[in-house]
Amino acid sequence: MKPATRIAWRAVRAQRREFSTTTRRLDNYAFIGLGQMGYQMARNLQAKLPPTDTIRLFDINTAAAERLSYEMKTQQAGGAAASVTNSAADAAKDADTIITCLPEPQHVKSTYDSILSATLPPRPTPRLFIDHSTIDPSSSRSVASTIPSHLGSFVDAPMSGGVVGAAAASLTFMLGAPSDLLPRIEPILLRMGKRVLHCGPQGSGLSAKLANNYLLAIQNIATAEAMNLGVKWGLDPKVLASVINVSTGKCWPSEVNNPVPGVVEGAPAGRDYEGGFGIGLMRKDLRLAVLAAKEAGARLELAERAGEVYEKAEGEDRCKGRDFSVVYRWLGGEER
Repeated sequence: MKPATRIAWRAVRAQRREFSTTTRRLDNYAFIGLGQMGYQMARNLQAKLPPTDTIRLFDINTAAAERLSYEMKTQQAGGAAASVTNSAADAAKDADTIITCLPEPQHVKSTYDSILSATLPPRPTPRLFIDHSTIDPSSSRSVASTIPSHLGSFVDAPMSGGVVGAAAASLTFMLGAPSDLLPRIEPILLRMGKRVLHCGPQGSGLSAKLANNYLLAIQNIATAEAMNLGVKWGLDPKVLASVINVSTGKCWPSEVNNPVPGVVEGAPAGRDYEGGFGIGLMRKDLRLAVLAAKEAGARLELAERAGEVYEKAEGEDRCKGRDFSVVYRWLGGEER
């Protein structure tokens, strides 16, 4: 071996030894909010973290937190060490990354108030606060403004994919965060999902999600009306759906979540509209989209009527708590 080659090879071996003996800094996580989505997301995150990391859980439903912790310890091989805490502040105290997944703006605000009111000891790097809650962008920016820059950064990362996507770790995250934080945030989110769409600065992820869900709310009503119209005319619903789905009316409610029972195998309509995206959640997202639109000065001509449709449908026992495609039932659509 030539001298120059020997020198180069020694350098490579030295680099390998240095890499193999470098100690990875331990990471501590807090996961706050273990509802239907958060429960599954926390489970996937914990399973994909190394055993040297820790994850501390908190939910006002103590039984849910205890059950998840038990499942993490007994049903999943490996993963981060899990424990249950008595408060959001306790969960966040020693965490490098704090993840929240909460129902409404007031829950997000009160949770971060409790975290920030406690004395948070310094961490090797500034903390990362990731909020997965679907709230209005102005509330999210308000919470972000309360976090001192030396303490960490608050980002919004609402998701799409529902409970099924959360369980399968196939969620899509719409991220509002500074670009320089992407290398740190993306690996965390990709333990709970398959795709991260960076939408812009903090608050942008929520703006993107609410714009999308506003469109979805309108499409769902229009699809239910069009399918009901065709069936009343005597058309076979499967034939009508096949026409729509190769024509200009094609959309997610017509192709994937068709509201007529039996048209799409596996859709909520085929199981009495159970599961899926609850009509109450769609009503909430529509309300948040309207609020954000008013703040931005954007006209939403169909929003008021759509809101009335979802409110009236949810008010009926035969529709309440079911997938939002149940609007078809509320319209009087035939269910064969």
